[in-house]
Amino acid sequence: MTAATTTSPTSTAPTPGQVWTRTRGVLAVVLILVVAGITFAVVRSGTNHGQLDPRSADPKGSRAVAELLKARGISVTVATTLDEATAATGPDTTLLVTGPNLLARSQQLRLEEATSASPGRTLLVAPGPGATHRLAPGIRAQSHQAPSALAPACELPVARRAGTADMGGTRYTTQDPTAVACYPSAGLPSLVVLPTGAGGDTVVLGSPDFLQNERLDKQGNASLALQLLGSRPHLVWYLPSLTDPSVTTDDGAPGDGNEEQSEGGAREEAAAESSFLDLVPSGWLWGTLQLALAAVLAAVWRARRLGPLVTERLPVAIRASESAEGRSLLYRKANARDRAADALRAATRTRIAPLTGVPARDAHSPDVLLTAVSARITAADRDLGALLFGTAPSTDTALVLLADQLDALEREVRTS
Repeated sequence: MTAATTTSPTSTAPTPGQVWTRTRGVLAVVLILVVAGITFAVVRSGTNHGQLDPRSADPKGSRAVAELLKARGISVTVATTLDEATAATGPDTTLLVTGPNLLARSQQLRLEEATSASPGRTLLVAPGPGATHRLAPGIRAQSHQAPSALAPACELPVARRAGTADMGGTRYTTQDPTAVACYPSAGLPSLVVLPTGAGGDTVVLGSPDFLQNERLDKQGNASLALQLLGSRPHLVWYLPSLTDPSVTTDDGAPGDGNEEQSEGGAREEAAAESSFLDLVPSGWLWGTLQLALAAVLAAVWRARRLGPLVTERLPVAIRASESAEGRSLLYRKANARDRAADALRAATRTRIAPLTGVPARDAHSPDVLLTAVSARITAADRDLGALLFGTAPSTDTALVLLADQLDALEREVRTS
């Protein structure tokens, strides 16, 4: 008999080639998504500017009405800061404020100061209670309903010529006898024209729908939009932006309880009118859709490899070493150390059973095989039960050590 030989464990660290093989598919998918995203952003960057943007050809944009105004000789200028908007006010200018609810309190006060002293026209799109209180004193926002086709029901020439239009939305009340209220819904108007002391006027619009590309050709929307926005030679289209340097936190200026309630009401109404998807730019929605599609395709690609193994005859002869190596790589990729250990132990028991005089039918019986093996080896302190019938190793290193120990045991049995 010879003593059991000890071999050094085989390295389990993946080679650079194996790392590349495992990651190249993921890297290819990531590269395709990055290229597709950049291409998509470049293609859409020239036309997708958001809701009520006169440069946007999206359904919610307003490029159509801007182009019609330009064709009538009206100059259209886009302003993204409060300084640009207030500097452009004048007798020959119409100022359209597309997001009065997005302005801070201090911004609203500055804007009202500039427009109240101007003989021009100011249009406020769907202002809430707080914005209405500061930008159009004398008008109060009451409630909100879904926009619909409404008749003018007033003596305002602009509205009478336009006829039925997609108005509604936020509805207002006013006690000013000089104000003109149009397009009522349930008794409350959604368009109010309030003259200012400087000879101009402020127009409060309850809904932006009639300015959008997808709605401009419906009802009398185009006529109403062109008349309201084209009453002066110049139109300043103010799109409030969070990057505006004038955006500051509320300076805590003194105000009565009504102003504080109006501010809170504006926030509540803005939240009620806008859903989460309305606040997400369309580019992000398309990007999320692409990522979801890529995830589904990746899942389908990976799922085709799942399922039980199918036994079939190989079309060509494969060397035993290649077959063993291929199976070991599959076990390693699936972290199937339990199955790999079972296969190693079963093969060892099958080979050493006839060497110890144990019939093939008893090769996997612990009581029979362990007794026969113990009589052939000299190391009494070795736990043959754990070696030949033990539990699965917990790490790759332990699995390699098990393979080395089984190999040493088989050599010892053969040479004893």
